[in-house]
This record gives sequence, structure tokens and C-alpha cells, in this order.
Amino acid sequence: MESLQTIKQRFGIIGNNNQLNIALEKTIRVAPTDISVLVTGESGVGKEVIPKIIHNLSHRKHAKYIAVNCGAIPEGTIDSELFGHEKGSFTGATQTRSGYFEVADGGTIFLDEVGELPLTTQVRLLRVLENGEFLKVGSSKVQKTDVRIVAATNVNMIEAIQKEKFREDLYYRLSTVEINIPPLRNRGDDIHLLFRKFASDFAQKYKMPTIRLEEKAIEALKGYPWKGNIRQLRNLTEQISVIEQNRSISYNTLMSYLPDYGANLPAIIKDKTKESEFKNEREILYKVLFDMRNDITDLKKPLKF
Repeated sequence: MESLQTIKQRFGIIGNNNQLNIALEKTIRVAPTDISVLVTGESGVGKEVIPKIIHNLSHRKHAKYIAVNCGAIPEGTIDSELFGHEKGSFTGATQTRSGYFEVADGGTIFLDEVGELPLTTQVRLLRVLENGEFLKVGSSKVQKTDVRIVAATNVNMIEAIQKEKFREDLYYRLSTVEINIPPLRNRGDDIHLLFRKFASDFAQKYKMPTIRLEEKAIEALKGYPWKGNIRQLRNLTEQISVIEQNRSISYNTLMSYLPDYGANLPAIIKDKTKESEFKNEREILYKVLFDMRNDITDLKKPLKF
């Protein structure tokens, strides 16, 4: 079994956060089995790396690995994409088509945003999980498939079940093992490590010196809530790398790219009238900061590469 550090290097994972390490260690342990895995976590935390690790450490590694974004496929075509269809089964079906579960036989299918699947498709998926059987759209012939399923979601599945948007029996089938990826805001020093990695990558990409944060800016970076997680941090790093001529980034410069920085800081206000006044003043302040950020961005446009 490969070590945790080896896996991180192999798959380009940056960070030493304990929650992240626990998630990766669990991934390594379940990979050699055929257990269904559900990866949970907020959007942008990097859930897509988990199924890749699982596939590459399993006996299926030489077979196909197919990633499917369930939320990006229209409801009317999702069944055809996953299970295939027979010629003439619907308008536009000019020929028989194999679906992902047929093509990936012997391999692994990653169902991203599985919480977005229509209920009718959930029934078909449950049948695959229970006995490896599926029907092409428009066919009555039962086909078999040997596919390992790894799913991911940023949806609160218990709430989705309560609202009857997701089948409870399917949820328990998918989540034999659940692996949770922590949000970036909980990963402390990993935030700056990731920033440095992205800064180095963009310096190579755009053939320019690497940007570096001053000490106060580093602390601000760690304290930001990062609602968009790693994806948001990466986009921010790229934006600063391209726009800023001074490659040493100060606190004030960083703040110009984070206008809503104070939006998540706690405030203790006892008087309700003062609270209302404070809220209005805060909203005005945020609008001013947002407008200033736009003005700064406009002034810097000629400096883009």
C-alpha cells in the first residue's frame, strides 16, 4: 500500500491538514475493494481527486475511468448518456448507442453532483448498484455490467431525502463509505501553501516572476472565508499574477481583490436600533468597497498580459 505522502505527490495534493489527511487515508484503505463511495464537501474543495485515487489504487486501474457531471446533462438525455439507447427509442435516436455503464464495464464511473439526478434515473442507478443490471432506453433486454461507482455531492443529502428529491435507499447504497473533504477555510496553513503553488504555476504559464505575499497579507489570506474554496483561491491567484506589476503583494493590494473580507466577521450588538443602523452603514460600506475594487480593476486593465 502506498504511503500518504506518496499519494499526495502522485496526485498533486497540497496540504497537511488533519481532516484532509484522514479523508485521504480512508480513500487509500477503501480503494482496493469494490465498495461504493460517496464523497461529500462544499463546491470547489477538490472532491474529483478522490475517485481518481480510488481507481488508480484498485484492481480496475487498467480498465476505463469515466467521470460524469450529472448536473450538466439535461434531464431528457441523462438516461441515454448513462445507460445507452436503442435506435428509434426517441426523436433523434438514429442509431443504437452504448451508455457509460456499458462502455466502462470492468472499470470505474465517477458520478459528480449525483444529488442532481432525476428520480427516474435514480431508480435505474439503484438497480445497477443492487445487481449490476440495466436496460438501454427503449429496450427490454437486461444487460449486465461490472462497474464500481464513486459518487460526489455538495448537497445535504439528508435534507434532499426529506424533501423527496433523493431516494433514501439509493443514498445508503452509494454511501457505504462516506469521505468528507474539509472546506478551505478550515485548513489553516494549507491556504498559503496552495497560494504559493498556484503562484508558481501561473508564473511559469505567463513567463513572469512569481508573486509573493507580505506577512500581513498572508494572515489576511488565512482569515478569509473562501466560500468558493480552492477554485476561488486559484482564480484569485491567477488574477493577481496577471494584473500586479509589483510582485510583492501587500495587505492593501490583497484587500483590493477581497472587497467583502469583513462580511463574515462576527459582531456583538445588543441594541436592535443600533443593529439596524449598523447593518445599513455596513451595506453602504460594502458597496463603496465593491465600486472601488471595480475602479481599481479598470485602471489596471492596460497592464494585462
